[in-house]
Amino acid sequence: MRGAEVRHDINGENQGMTTRAVGPGKGWDWLMRAANLGSQNAKALFGAAALLMLIALVPTIVQLALQKTMGESPAMVGVTMAFTLLYSIIAMPPAIAGLLRVIHAVETGVPTQASAIFDGYRNGAGRMIALSIVLMVLAILVLGGLLALFGGHFLQGLEEFVVAAQAASATPGKPQLPPLPDGFGTLIGLMLIFGLFFNGVYALSFGQAALGSRGVGEALRDGIAGTFKNLLPLLVLLVVVLVAGVVATIVVVLVMGLLAVIGGLVHPALAVLLVTPVYLALLVAIYVVAFGVMYYMWRDICGDAASMPASPTDQLQA
Repeated sequence: MRGAEVRHDINGENQGMTTRAVGPGKGWDWLMRAANLGSQNAKALFGAAALLMLIALVPTIVQLALQKTMGESPAMVGVTMAFTLLYSIIAMPPAIAGLLRVIHAVETGVPTQASAIFDGYRNGAGRMIALSIVLMVLAILVLGGLLALFGGHFLQGLEEFVVAAQAASATPGKPQLPPLPDGFGTLIGLMLIFGLFFNGVYALSFGQAALGSRGVGEALRDGIAGTFKNLLPLLVLLVVVLVAGVVATIVVVLVMGLLAVIGGLVHPALAVLLVTPVYLALLVAIYVVAFGVMYYMWRDICGDAASMPASPTDQLQA
């Protein structure tokens, strides 16, 4: 990949831009565009998404290796959790930035290739890691604050319910569970609202840091401002994703079940050989769509949308 070309294009396009409000139809548009992403350079795009998937699988591989050597011990659990946390903070943000840059290159017609995802480790990695840490701390503070609002009695009742549910799962027969603490529904509603808002902030601030060359503070500011201005299209996106996810899950389960049955008629190993490629291809497609949505959100709300091809739902507002 000619990384210098891509960086020059990225760094030059977002100078002086502010966040914009877009029409509610953009929630649908982002998903549809992401689903059609890759027609110009599918090899680079899907290859980069596959590399990101492999990078994300490293903690799972480490966990399996530790289970082989240390067994299911508290020490193994602690080491795994610590490694996973550090890995998610240090290794994943630059890789995500690299994939976003590959998507940007594909969409703007700049030559690129799958290995360009590693450009994220060479250009702006510290900025992406610092932003990831800030977002994680903010999420912990907000979620902790929400739990603190309900008081100690609520937390104690919630802990008792979780312990009882875990015990009931290992006991045959109809489980006898204590009632959920008062206010549980309210907490879930508040967490869903926060989740919607946080996902918007995450997508836009990561886009600004990776593609707009913003500093951590500027990227976070733009992410918060852009999310506040676009809560309605984000809500539309959430509803569309939930509905599409249910439909897609049913279709995938039926297809994979059919392949497993067909393969199992010959040999169990054949069933695995038929199902595994479909499963892996599905995971790569999910990565492409998810980060494609993230890219188009950034492009329409924070990026230089005027330089991009227009879509039917381009209803930019002041």
